[in-house]
Amino acid sequence: MSRRSGILEFAILGLLRESPMHGYELRKRLNTSLGVFRAFSYGTLYPCLKTLVANGWLIEEPGNTPEDALAAPLSGRRAKIVYRLTAEGKEHFEDLLSQTGPDAYEDEHFAARFAFFGQTSRDVRMRVLEGRRSRLEERLEKMRASLARTRERLDDYTLELQRHGMESVEREVRWLNELIESERAGRDQQRPGSDGSAQQDSTSGESGGLPRPGDTPGPDPSDDTAT
Repeated sequence: MSRRSGILEFAILGLLRESPMHGYELRKRLNTSLGVFRAFSYGTLYPCLKTLVANGWLIEEPGNTPEDALAAPLSGRRAKIVYRLTAEGKEHFEDLLSQTGPDAYEDEHFAARFAFFGQTSRDVRMRVLEGRRSRLEERLEKMRASLARTRERLDDYTLELQRHGMESVEREVRWLNELIESERAGRDQQRPGSDGSAQQDSTSGESGGLPRPGDTPGPDPSDDTAT
């Protein structure tokens, strides 16, 4: 399984965990909620759905809306199929959510993982955020070293492009620092009180210390690299 197909499977399972959907609804959610999938087509989506069904992670059901019921007799076409997550699919998705390996830090996979942070335990969120930050800090160091070596050979426009790339990475590192500090603050608030009473479980998927809109700035929305 390729890395991109793995990301798509993860996103499909995550969206269907929220509710069953038609293929069209799934594609729309992938495009609007998870921008990283804008380039995916039906030609990519449906083979992936068939694979998930074959694995026992999804089941296909006939649509149950009045429009779906009338689709076949009126148009001669099959009624829309609804895809529903199975118990095995839910278990598999939860296993994927718990993974914090290097793939979770890469650009496209991180964007998909972050979209489902609301369903992810706080400890896993912290490991993914810290791993992403470490990966970007390594990238930034290499970019600075490369720029120092080639600065004299670059024209003004190429040099400006290099600087723009560095600034984009620096912005994401600052954003990650803010998220990590917020997660840590939320975790500290959930520790047992002095009377020994337990607070909210630190492994819950609730947002906890995630900053609310307006509290702290996120990545520059015009910056495609800040994912």
